[in-house]
This record gives sequence, structure tokens and C-alpha cells, in this order.
Amino acid sequence: MSASRTTTALLPALCRVALSFAGWASAQEAAPTADSALNDASIKGLKNARVISLAIPAPRGQIVDREGSPLAQNRVSYQVALQFPQFENATQDFVVSWARKRLGELKIVMPKSWDKDDAELWSHYKDRRWLPLYLTGFISGSGAVNLSQKLGKRDDLILVPVYSRFYPGATLAAHIIGYTGSAGKLPTGPINFNDPLWEPTEGKAGLEMLYDKQLSGTPGMKRILYNNDGVKLQEEIVRRPIAGGNVVTTLNKRWQERAEKVLKEGCQRGAFVVLDVTTGEVLVMASRPSFDLMEFIGGISTARFKELNEDPAAPLFARAFSAQYPPASTFKAVVGLAALQSGTIDENTTVYAPAFLQFPGHKVRNASGREEGSIAVKYAMARSCNTWFAQVGINTGPTTFLSMARRVGYGEKTGLPLVGEAPGLIPTNEWMITNHKRRFMNGDSANMSIGQGVLLATPLQVAQGMAAIGNGQVLPKLQLIRQVQDGRGRVMTQSVPEVRTNLGVTEEAVVAIHKGMRDVVNEGYGTGRSASMSWTKMCGKTGTAQWGPPSKNQRLAWFAGFFPFDNPRFAYAVVYEGRPGQTVSGGRMAAPMVQAFFNPLRKEIEEIITPPKKAMVVEGSPSPTTMLDDGPVRATPVEPDVEVDGVPKAVPVPIEEGDSNDSEIPAAEPVTDGESDVVMEEDDQPEEEIRRAIPVEEDAEETGDEIEFTPE
Repeated sequence: MSASRTTTALLPALCRVALSFAGWASAQEAAPTADSALNDASIKGLKNARVISLAIPAPRGQIVDREGSPLAQNRVSYQVALQFPQFENATQDFVVSWARKRLGELKIVMPKSWDKDDAELWSHYKDRRWLPLYLTGFISGSGAVNLSQKLGKRDDLILVPVYSRFYPGATLAAHIIGYTGSAGKLPTGPINFNDPLWEPTEGKAGLEMLYDKQLSGTPGMKRILYNNDGVKLQEEIVRRPIAGGNVVTTLNKRWQERAEKVLKEGCQRGAFVVLDVTTGEVLVMASRPSFDLMEFIGGISTARFKELNEDPAAPLFARAFSAQYPPASTFKAVVGLAALQSGTIDENTTVYAPAFLQFPGHKVRNASGREEGSIAVKYAMARSCNTWFAQVGINTGPTTFLSMARRVGYGEKTGLPLVGEAPGLIPTNEWMITNHKRRFMNGDSANMSIGQGVLLATPLQVAQGMAAIGNGQVLPKLQLIRQVQDGRGRVMTQSVPEVRTNLGVTEEAVVAIHKGMRDVVNEGYGTGRSASMSWTKMCGKTGTAQWGPPSKNQRLAWFAGFFPFDNPRFAYAVVYEGRPGQTVSGGRMAAPMVQAFFNPLRKEIEEIITPPKKAMVVEGSPSPTTMLDDGPVRATPVEPDVEVDGVPKAVPVPIEEGDSNDSEIPAAEPVTDGESDVVMEEDDQPEEEIRRAIPVEEDAEETGDEIEFTPE
């Protein structure tokens, strides 16, 4: 079902429901008595008679996913209210006593109903007794039925129907959607023209806040006439409320649900992002842990908000776009691309990769603890060889590879409508001088070449960088909003794919990086084999980094990339936050989550990435060879015309036996120096010889894990 059809169906219905229920006095409606009718002629001269004009808050528009499935919508809820009658010459003590008795009865069945002091009770009776005094927050329809049975039929404690926000997924995409809250308390004192029937709401966080103007509708107006006895004589809708517009996101709700499920099963804290490489659309952006948006409906208590805010797991923190982490070895794809594009290396250039490199104050080690020998970029990428990339990064120069990082989106916000998005950090010499009192040194270049040092990036930025590298030509401008519609479903704004940056890189450089990332997943010596899938060629890059205060001994694991290899369509990034002291790696923690996410979506993804079939037509005069056994005409391929208006038309050149095409050209093999242990599958590496960076013990890491740089 389209987003337009889905979003337009609910809001008008809610308008009709609310208009029919918004007569909060309907619970006490009665035909005017004969005595009250005597007041009609002189109503203007009677102090208790009233003509009240009230605003009917408009229902907010919906926030939906790309398929029209609701992420935020409205529903009719109820609030318990005290309805004062019209007392004759009542004193304050009498009114307060009368109200206190009803509040006590309500407390028995609803212990959490609100308390009111004597001054509030008297003030409301004196100035606003025609209107209900609300005593509870929102109650669901089923809850209202149960409460009504407990209260019985009465006209002093009534259930008032109101609009309330409803988040079907509760915790789903909570950091993106945001929540609403009260736009202001109901007025007190004398009733004014256009006072609201109930508390209006406004966006307080996320898309609810950023698109509050578009989501907010136009209030309606109701006019009510009361006689001197407080009996309602007439009620009319002067102006119907107009529902707010709808915001159609690029998110895929089903995929978002799956990503959050995978994170829940795969880590305690982390994030998962999936992008469309061609359009820049955000399909998934999940953070773990999340929080329940429904807790904010009607207002969250100060104690509960403090509890969420001070939770060590930080559920209110949007890790997908607010957390800044070292990108670790996922950044090697950027360094490799910069080195190839600048001419520092080509696809076949070999560089000797020792077991470690010594710099003033620290070493950069290979995860395997061994030298890798003289190897080229493709094999270095698959093995995630730290010493190779450290040397190549130094030779390429930090200015060059950091410039490439900015070109693919690192170091600045993506421009998406997000609250709290972090910019990451790609330093400059000026930044180094200001913050470290020196320019870039070789040790800095080595550290940054393996994605550590001062570099910082959000999972969204890492996925964006992979989308650019997967695309190979441009960095697409990311999109989170597909459409904004008005209350009738008419499209007011529509996003279209845009280019943010032209990468300006050669096809040869891009293909070399693609091959290396393919081998990370699909070769026996790759570090990301646990992300491989039988039905597509995944390109990926593992990463493991030290993170946080050194005293915590904490690490995080990455897996990021794109697929399919032949024609990339989806880019992704997953980050796994390790617990203090926990041994982690991108290949063991993050990569399996990518496989767990995409594998069940195989059929759907294959329909997207499979090229369309060749056009077929039905011939006008079928021959026996074009007839099926049961008689229908078989479609046959369109043959190219030799001439059109006398101009020769190009025809396909047949491939003779023995000819080759690009798809049959074997991939280049890793370059070695002839030693048998240089190109070694990591399964053959003895566990007892594997070293990891200080302060972790040398044999603590499993074979193939990536531990990057540790100061000594």
C-alpha cells in the first residue's frame, strides 16, 4: 500500500471520531427542563449563563516509513475529569468538600490520579465550572472500559475522549522519530475565547520536533451555549479541525525491526546503518539500547526521565549518529583509495609488511603477530595488515588521505534532519598545532592510516563513506525524508537523488579497493569471512579499535562495506561496543550481525539487485516453432533492425569460441616473496603465536582478529 493512501485514511477518521467524542459534556447531556427554558429569553442578563467558544486541537499528521507503514500516529484516548454542577449560592468550603469526596472515590480505583489542592478546586469552580477539570493522564480504550465499569454511571466523574500520540513500534527508531509533549498547560482563571478543549501537544525531540510545523494541523472551533442552571442548550462546530501533514521517511520499517532485533541478539550496545548506494536513502538506522516512546505520552515523570538519563547504558543516546568512535580498520579503504588515486601505489605495487613498526613511544603491530612479506593492496586489505597501511599512509601523506576522507563524507555532519548528530573529526595541521602543539608526524600518519589516533566517526558516517566507495563515482546526498504531504495526502515536497560530492577517482583505483574488500569476506585468508553469503558477493572491512579511557581497557568492533560486488546497491556499517576488558574483533562480533540481518532478506534483495531481463515481444504470425504445446504464442527476443531510415544500426558482435570477456578474466593473485608463510590462511596460524597489542596478553586474541594500535 502506498504511503499516500495509508496516511490519508486515518487522519480524517480521527477527526470524525474526535468531533463526535469531543463533546466532553455529552456524558451529562439532557434536554432542557421546563424551568431552565424560562431562562432562555433573559440569558444575557444572567451571570451563570454562558456562550463559550473553544478551540478543538487538530490531530497531528503521521510519520510513516517508505511503504506507508506508520511509525507515529494518533489514537483516541481518555482522561478522567471532574465535572462540577451549578450550585446555588455555594460557599468555598462546600465546593471543596464536594470535590474532595469525588477525588477520594477516584483514588480508590485509580491511585495514580492527580492531586488537587483546595485553591485549585475552588478556582476552577469559580471561573471554569462549565469545563471539565482533568484528573488523570491518557487512558487507553480498554482501560477506559474497565474504569467506567468501576466508576459506574455518573455525571460528576466523567471520561473525556481526546487525541493522543501513538507509536506502534514503541522503541522502534525512537532516536529518529522523537516524541511529543504538552505545548502548555490548560489555562486557569476566567474562560477566554478559543481556550483549548484539552492540552495541545508539540514535538519535543527527533522528527516530531524538526517537522512540528508540518505535522501540526489547524485547530477547529466549537461554540457551546449554557443557561443559568448550567444546562447545555446548544453545541455546534463552527470550524472543523484540519489534520496535520504527513512525513514519509526513507526508512524501511520491516528492515529497521530486523536490525534492532539483530542488535538485541548480537550485542548489549551498538548500532546498525544501511544505506542505498545509488539514491543515498537511509533504509535502517538503529541504536542499541533504545527507549520506549510511549513512556513520554502524556508526560514522563521527572524521576523516570532522570533514571533514563543516568542509565550507564545511555538508552537516550543515539549511537548510530551521535556516538563518535575511532573508525579503526574500516578507514583503510579510504587510505587505500587515496594511495591508488595519488599514484603512490597501483594495484600490483608490493610493499614489505614487517610484524611491527617502531615509532617514538609506540609500536604498530600486525594482528597476526607476524610479518606478511611483500604484498599488494588487495591482499593487504583482505588481511587488514597494519604495517602495510601505516607505511603506505606515510608515503601518501596525511593531507592526501584525509582529503579523500572528507571527499567521502568524514569530518562533517551528513545534513540529515537529526537531533544531536555528531560531526566526527578529521584533523588538519592547524587542528594538530592548536590541540597537540605540533604538525602531523609520521607516527600520527601511521595511527590514522589504520583508523586510530585522533580520528573519530559516527556509524552513519562510516556507512556513508562505504556508500561513496561502493558507488565509485559520487558521494550521494543522504536522504531521510521522501515526502512531506498535507493533511489530504497531497505531496508538498518530494526528495530526489542528489550528488553531494564528485569523488574524482579513477575506475582502476575503485576496482582495486572493491576487489580487496571482496576478498575480506570471500577468501579463506580474509578477516570477515563470517559475513559471507552464498547468494551474493559481499564486500566488507573489519575493524577493531581501542576506545574510551585507557583505565577501562575497552574495545569496539566494526564491520562495514557494501554489496553486491558487481554492482553495489547497499552500504552498511555495524559497530559493537565491547565491555571493559572484553576481547572483541570485527570478524567475530560485528560481521556475523551483517550476515544475520541480510540473509533472511535474500528474496527481497535479489529482486532489487537482479538486472531486468531482456525485452520480449509476441510475433504477429506465430510459426510452429513459437507455439507452446498447449497453443499460446511464445514470446521471442527482439532482433535488432539492420537499418532505420537507411542508417545502419549497430548489432551485437558474437563471441567466438576461445574469446574471453571481462567476467572470465581471473582475479590477480596476492604477490608474495616466495616464502610459504607469507600468504597464509589465518586458520593455519597457530593460536599460541598470535600476539595482540599491549596491555592485553599475547595469546588472548583469536586468530585473525584485528587489534590496532596501542601506545606503550
